[in-house]
Amino acid sequence: MALPPATGRVVAGVDGSQASLTAAAWAAREAALRGAELELLNVWHPPTGNIQFSPAPEELRLWEEGRTRAAADEAVGEHPALAVTARQAFGTPVKALLDALDEAALLVLGSRGLGRTGGLLLGSVGLAVLARCAKPVVIVREQRPAPETADVVVGVDLDHQWAPLLDFAAAEAALRGTAVRVVHAFDLRRLYGYGAPALEPETARELRGEAEADLRRRLRPWLGPDAPEVRVEVPQAAAASGLLGAAEGAGLVVVGRRHGGGPPGLRLGPVAHAVLHHAGCPVAVVPHP
Repeated sequence: MALPPATGRVVAGVDGSQASLTAAAWAAREAALRGAELELLNVWHPPTGNIQFSPAPEELRLWEEGRTRAAADEAVGEHPALAVTARQAFGTPVKALLDALDEAALLVLGSRGLGRTGGLLLGSVGLAVLARCAKPVVIVREQRPAPETADVVVGVDLDHQWAPLLDFAAAEAALRGTAVRVVHAFDLRRLYGYGAPALEPETARELRGEAEADLRRRLRPWLGPDAPEVRVEVPQAAAASGLLGAAEGAGLVVVGRRHGGGPPGLRLGPVAHAVLHHAGCPVAVVPHP
């Protein structure tokens, strides 16, 4: 199976906050790895609340525009060959971000910010973007990035479509020259419900071994001389905690979400929610059928 290349324009939302600037720097590195263009997008929506003690709207707009252009200058300084554009759009953040992604391949957002396009991880804007986006979205936390040699970790559920997740994770690992660690949690509660029996250690090991063998068999299309190294991990844990444990020290963790149908919060799923809130590295949310 030929791995799809990680190409296409990268868009990063910038609102002037430090978190969004960290995301912009990550997006610049990603675009440079892909040999793609980078667009830094600020969405200006005038404040509607009590702004008595806030700067005048025009001053705030100019400040955000200036911070976006400064982020573009920094991206070019770090990656001289990178084509970077800085743009300020007007309107609602969700629509503007989704419109920008129509002709791009990847959207990058900071996990915390000042409002509107900021605070995307925990706010309604971020939830709406993640739930509606038909392409991958990466959430970047405001902290020191992992080494470039850090692995790409992807969580898979054998009962759902996970080929798009593997395609994305393998392409990202190929760009970085790292391994892909495929994680499938072996959770007795999922097999037997919350009244799961206390299995004998030998029986638990056998069941876990069967799950690992099944996963390795399904991974064969992603193995080959030109593919990145693929490692398999089957921790005996709940899905969220098992994936979070594997993601410690990773360069990127990849989770999936169902594309279409259901309320936005439900489309993300509990595992994606947990990883987005607690993982210490950037998190890519990849839609799948």
